[in-house]
Amino acid sequence: MSTILVVEDEPKMRRVLELNLSEEGYTVRPVADAEAGLNLLRREKVDLVLTDVKLPGMDGLEFLQAVKRTNAAIPVVVMTAYGTVETAVEAMKAGASDYVLKPFSLEEMKLILRKELEVNRLREENVTLREALGQRYEFKNIVAHSPKMQEVLATVERVAPTNSTVLLGGESGVGKDMIARAIHEHSRRAAGPFIKINCTAIPENLLESELFGYEKGAFTGAVSAKPGKFELADKGTIFLDEIGDVPGTIQVKLLRVLQDREFEHLGGTKTLKVDVRVVAATNQDLRAALEQGTFREDLYYRLNVVPINIPLLRERKEDIPYLIDHFIARFARTSGKVITGITPAAQRTLMDFPWPGNVRELENIIERAVALSTGSVLDVTDIQLDLSPAKPSGGDAAISMAQLPPPGMTLEQFEDEIIKEALRRADGNKSQAARLLGLSRNALRYRLSKMGVADEEES
Repeated sequence: MSTILVVEDEPKMRRVLELNLSEEGYTVRPVADAEAGLNLLRREKVDLVLTDVKLPGMDGLEFLQAVKRTNAAIPVVVMTAYGTVETAVEAMKAGASDYVLKPFSLEEMKLILRKELEVNRLREENVTLREALGQRYEFKNIVAHSPKMQEVLATVERVAPTNSTVLLGGESGVGKDMIARAIHEHSRRAAGPFIKINCTAIPENLLESELFGYEKGAFTGAVSAKPGKFELADKGTIFLDEIGDVPGTIQVKLLRVLQDREFEHLGGTKTLKVDVRVVAATNQDLRAALEQGTFREDLYYRLNVVPINIPLLRERKEDIPYLIDHFIARFARTSGKVITGITPAAQRTLMDFPWPGNVRELENIIERAVALSTGSVLDVTDIQLDLSPAKPSGGDAAISMAQLPPPGMTLEQFEDEIIKEALRRADGNKSQAARLLGLSRNALRYRLSKMGVADEEES
């Protein structure tokens, strides 16, 4: 059974933790200060450290850094008083695995410790796994013969049975939704619902009610109460795609669901509890969003428990021949055509293409080739690639942020002028202006706030 080092200077709290964690079957090593904790770590193998932030002598953050210098892999959970979330975030930056706010329930504490020990076991197993990746992993409808994709599936295999939150990263079209579904289908929640929500496909003013539901009369048109996606996903998995575009007000509520698994309907007062596993995905650099102030640090650390980055198709070209065969078989079956394969020349054409749209683009090209082909084997003439350079989403009206500022104008002033021009062309519509600039709605909101422009709701 796992050994937990508890560092807590308050005797009663230290005793309560020792008794309750021992009842759970853990071997508990309680100490009153950081120095005693470090001495014990030098003598004995410990699987997890639970420490208060406020300690006599060396404080909890200094202790955390000393633990990480001794053993970077050991998970550390910090306890901090309610209202000092900033301290908890600092601890996460310094390497803490998670934090819990005092006062806490013992059930909440046990859940967090169980999760961290499970994740640590997963990491240790994956180290061994990477050293001996002779074993192949196969998941329904996922083509993964390349070493990079085998590593992804190896992580999925280990994390799926746990309840840990997973953050999927990768460009659009790499297959994040399929990996999310694989995690659900190989979890203990497979019999429960799998609810997917694309956070960019829903208007900002409707996103809260979609996620958390609403009561009758909560807004004009709410003629009856409606459950949200989190309620519908109870006992199952919710997949939050494009999590990086969620506005700040919703981020606060998401953080609460991740921490406490509770929320209220829009317009309601009753607190609802849910048992749901969260898988999130983003094609953005969330660390850059943290620096811009458009994504909350505490939410990022709650989401980023088990990160899985899915490689680009051009980084896993070994999979392309297998993907081609997979898509040909599927589209030949659905179209009723007899197409048995592809010529070597046509396959070379597909292997040499850079695939800016990743697997989704390859899928579309094979579907089109099968639909238009007149033979039983796809040839070069059946393959229609988009060889034109990528254009900004706004077409001819798109505004480039890469132009150089005129002499005498600072870069900041030049950026402000470009944003004003985008708003003028979009007739004040901020969502359209964001598209013209190639920015997310949240990134534009951040820049507008720096300019002192109020971000009023659009009609």
